[in-house]
Amino acid sequence: MTMAYVLVVHPLIMSDAVFLTEPGDLFRELVVVTGITAAIGSLVMGFYGRYPFVLAPGMGTNAFFAYSVVLGLGIDWRVALACVLVEGVIFIGLTVTDVRRHLITAVPACIKSATTVGIGLFLAYIGLASNTETGGAGLILANEVTKTTFGSFREPATLLATFGILISAMFMIRRIKGALLWGIAGTAILGWIFGVATPPSGIVAVPVFPSNLFGAAFTGLGGINAGNIIDFVAVLLVLLFVDLFDTIGTLMGVGTQAGYIDENGELPRANQALSADAIATTAGAVLGTSTVTTFAESASGVAEGGRTGFTAVTAAVMFLIALLFVPIFEAIPAFATAPALLIVGVLMMSGVMNIRWGDLTEAIPAFATIFFIPFGFSIAAGLSVGLILYPFTKMVSGRTKEVSLITWILAGIFVLRFVFTTLRFG
Repeated sequence: MTMAYVLVVHPLIMSDAVFLTEPGDLFRELVVVTGITAAIGSLVMGFYGRYPFVLAPGMGTNAFFAYSVVLGLGIDWRVALACVLVEGVIFIGLTVTDVRRHLITAVPACIKSATTVGIGLFLAYIGLASNTETGGAGLILANEVTKTTFGSFREPATLLATFGILISAMFMIRRIKGALLWGIAGTAILGWIFGVATPPSGIVAVPVFPSNLFGAAFTGLGGINAGNIIDFVAVLLVLLFVDLFDTIGTLMGVGTQAGYIDENGELPRANQALSADAIATTAGAVLGTSTVTTFAESASGVAEGGRTGFTAVTAAVMFLIALLFVPIFEAIPAFATAPALLIVGVLMMSGVMNIRWGDLTEAIPAFATIFFIPFGFSIAAGLSVGLILYPFTKMVSGRTKEVSLITWILAGIFVLRFVFTTLRFG
């Protein structure tokens, strides 16, 4: 339920890129692609990775795909899908060769804990803020002068979201089973009753096979030429970076919350979990969508007690079933999911207790990680800043022996990443 908005929001974003050149309404085709790719990734995660992590097309990379690549650079959407396809294949190779697992191990413990906290704040911000992508509760508003400001309780959606937060908190405190789900359902129903949100226009809609999207990535491979090869490589590198470290950050954050990270700071069966991401991204590109990644909203399932792959499998089945009931899921307003995201954020804040705040060499990079994940609106951004500052603070204090070689390499790569993305995309 906390991820239900993906079935509507992702197709809307992708539509801006695809509808420019394709006639007709492809929205329902994009809905089907979204649900199928989410199901594929989650099934692999559940059966092979055996973790309660759910996957779907990433909400950050889809905006980059549509607005920076297709609309900004003028790259044909098929060629952009080819970038995603190549990225997925590369990820499979990195997973098979065990490179991605070593990257997780190279992340210091304080950064792992900080990532958990940052994701919690990120989820809370997504739920409470009002933005053009997910709507939100309106408790935080964007403002050109002050940048952000507190919302107004004169807005019905804000009032209902606040009510939902209170009843969800009450359910959680009283340990009522399915507290988050009841909070979402109750808030949505009240929104429909009082006319704050549009009630479902129907119950069942026939899924439309994505015939216009299926295999478009292969067509895009044939569209690579001397005129767009540089942009192709540039986009490929950015997608690689963002998806790689978004996934690692989410796995570490939610994995820490669930208690999966062992005494060595490793995630058991990390390669299996990462394989799900790589396979889903590749399959998604073939079907016709942008990068698929592990969702931070998986933390809501963990908060409800999900600890095995059965949670991911259940979510996968629900995604497929949801394709039949798009009108209902479409009608769930974003402010109804705000209470769940806020409560999950509260639960993930416990990670701050694992950070040694008295040691500035760890406190500074940890704080930067926590700060930049929600305010940079990117898990990868926060992780990048934290991993750059960690070896720097250790070097200044004369404790470079505490920094592994791989961590130094990651820091250098992240510096290059910031330089590259600044020069290429502004």
